[in-house]
Amino acid sequence: MSIPQTDESTEVFQATGLTKVYRTGDVEVHALRGVDMTLYEGEVAVFLGPSGSGKSTLLNILGGLDAASGGRVIFRGEELTGFDERSLTLYRRRNVGFVFQFYNLISSLTARENVALVTEISDHPMRPEEALALVDLSDRMDHFPAQLSGGEQQRVAIARAIAKRPEVLLCDEPTGALDSKVGIVVLEALTAINEELGTTTAIITHNAAIREIAHRVFYFADGRIASTHINQRRLKPRDVSW
Repeated sequence: MSIPQTDESTEVFQATGLTKVYRTGDVEVHALRGVDMTLYEGEVAVFLGPSGSGKSTLLNILGGLDAASGGRVIFRGEELTGFDERSLTLYRRRNVGFVFQFYNLISSLTARENVALVTEISDHPMRPEEALALVDLSDRMDHFPAQLSGGEQQRVAIARAIAKRPEVLLCDEPTGALDSKVGIVVLEALTAINEELGTTTAIITHNAAIREIAHRVFYFADGRIASTHINQRRLKPRDVSW
């Protein structure tokens, strides 16, 4: 499968000269060192690289969870790096879904109720039942997290993220706590959502095999994007050799 068309009208994010410096006393850690990148509408991008290479820092800046030290991020023609706190809150609420390695579900709520928390504060949400059906959990929606497997809990977290119909889905090690068999099921849920809803999806991973499901792969090293690869032929998650 080829990369989605990449003319200007389909740009979702454009980062230019992006830097991030964390300071602790006299110590400076350069997490990003001048990153230039573009993400396009409807693509699956995989961020690959060792711990400390800048992947999560970039994802957090794109998601409005962290501020850049320098450079710019443009989101659909607007300068995200110029947003104030109120604008960032609205941006996260309306445009971005997050999926993390750990599921962050509320243990006293059912799967349906966990997803409903997001739909109650969204402008044009799906019904929780619809979101859970997209991740193949229609028969588990009235179960509590303790009654679900790790993979099922992660799929509830994905359903929660997509229930507000975000333009962008940002996933930080979504299979990191799962074995390969369960990880494949989670990746199938992410790629199905990308295909059905056209959600631009970025996935951080340490697992090099996952690069095979992407339209594009960004290789990170020492706070920079060392190289980018376009997959002329994408694999389905079940066909990836872990």
